[in-house]
Amino acid sequence: MRIYLAGPDVFYPDALARSEAMKAACARHGMLGVFPLDPPPAEAVIAADAPEWLRIHAANEAHIRSCDAMVANITPFRGSAADPGTAWEMGFMRALGRPVLAWTEVMDDYSARIAPDGLAVEDFGLADNLMLEGGIVLSGGVVMRGEAGFERCLAWLRRR
Repeated sequence: MRIYLAGPDVFYPDALARSEAMKAACARHGMLGVFPLDPPPAEAVIAADAPEWLRIHAANEAHIRSCDAMVANITPFRGSAADPGTAWEMGFMRALGRPVLAWTEVMDDYSARIAPDGLAVEDFGLADNLMLEGGIVLSGGVVMRGEAGFERCLAWLRRR
């Protein structure tokens, strides 16, 4: 089973070490981890003169299409919620009809991390925005919070 490893991990200085650690965890569970920085599948090739951002998008979209499921890191990144690129990838995988699982290192509910500033705040006891968690649940996946959330997602997926 090929697993797309979504999340903001690509932005960290130790992105390649994170990639190798996640791929090793996948292998321990009998799965193949696919990281966004991996060489793109052949079908992702677009014009060499295309802007770099578009080549990155095409490669990640091709990676997602090549995978059977996704495990996404939704730990708040650059704010109080999941990385927006990760959120898009989750929606894309959901639209393909494949399982999406997510993990976060944060135990607090989404509502506890948002300053209401006069606006309504969703308070459903969820880890992030209801549209993300709803898509995960309706895809057949789960959200794991806290320590070893990534490993627990892989174990859950293996049992499925």
